[in-house]
Amino acid sequence: MPKPFSAIPFTGIPFPKTEYDRRQKKVLAAVASANLDALVVTAHGHLRYLTGYDGMGGYFAPFPLILVPGRAPTYVVREYEVDTVRATSCIDEIISYTQQQDFSKVCADVLRRYGLHGRRVGLELGCWNLAAADVSALQAQLPDLKIADATRLVASVAAVKSELELEAMRNAMAMTDLAVRTFQQSLREGVTETKVAETIEEEVKKAGGQLAQFYSLGFGERTRLAHGVPAHHPIRNNEPAMVEIGGAKHGYAAGVVRSAVLGRHPETEVLHDLAVEALEAAIGAIKPGETASAVDAAARKVIARSGRSQVFRHRTGYQTGIHWSERGNLSLEPGAADILEAGMTLHMPLILFSENGYLFGTSEQVLVTERGAEILSTTPHTLYQA
Repeated sequence: MPKPFSAIPFTGIPFPKTEYDRRQKKVLAAVASANLDALVVTAHGHLRYLTGYDGMGGYFAPFPLILVPGRAPTYVVREYEVDTVRATSCIDEIISYTQQQDFSKVCADVLRRYGLHGRRVGLELGCWNLAAADVSALQAQLPDLKIADATRLVASVAAVKSELELEAMRNAMAMTDLAVRTFQQSLREGVTETKVAETIEEEVKKAGGQLAQFYSLGFGERTRLAHGVPAHHPIRNNEPAMVEIGGAKHGYAAGVVRSAVLGRHPETEVLHDLAVEALEAAIGAIKPGETASAVDAAARKVIARSGRSQVFRHRTGYQTGIHWSERGNLSLEPGAADILEAGMTLHMPLILFSENGYLFGTSEQVLVTERGAEILSTTPHTLYQA
């Protein structure tokens, strides 16, 4: 007789079942407010938020979590992954399909069984892990299904963190700060990006932590590369260095950007000063009830006043939590009408472009509180000079 899943080492859900029940209840309330009859969740970050399972088996075809008011959640997953989903999620009702082409039929069968074939159902049309072909195949199975875009629905609920989530974010940030200190202390002439990356990973592992799956690190001319991965490239005297890195806990990532100069590099040093000023203005604008666009505008005002508006070519920040980011999350950008609430966590990377193409800057991971913004990192966002 097979052993119960509880006997498998390192399985289970990271938070109490009551925490997932709370999340699902809030999402279902948002479903009702959006005048939807059901929600089909497919984004990996949202699946992990609502179930505990990381969703990674859905690289082959979607793993829809079907939420219907008055019913227990139903997970539709590949048969190959059923035991993993059962062992690492809080979902009891799991229905499987075998091949990629079976996804739409099995998902449609569940929706039909729940009387949703002619109803209004939300799909995460703007998130990762749901392709246009998946939507078309589902619509072909259920021609009367009224599909609505629910890209922002789970994200809007997940934006406000519980105390358990904030604890995970703080634990993640402790590893981020360790990574940043290791980055700074490792800078010496001739050391390569890969060697510094290896040292960071060793120190974080030694401390019992882990890093988010992706991070960027570059020296000298390679700081021109957005999201550049470490290479066997050494730093020389009078060159800049920049890292964007985050620790992770239960899938919650808390990333920051930190920059340094080995010796002196006037071009990037001046750029960094501007990034710090813009970042601090944006942080100062954060408070409950403020719009996301107003925070973004505070940073842009500083940069415009410098006469160098062309150096800032992206948004001021974005919602954080499970995974580094997810499409459809709250974004601090021009025109964004989202209202900040206490309990939200935001990453605010003020990375600027120099005249010669260097990308350089700084960031903070902040918690929105009733009093304003609480900075979660303990490493200063000022320039580190080695």
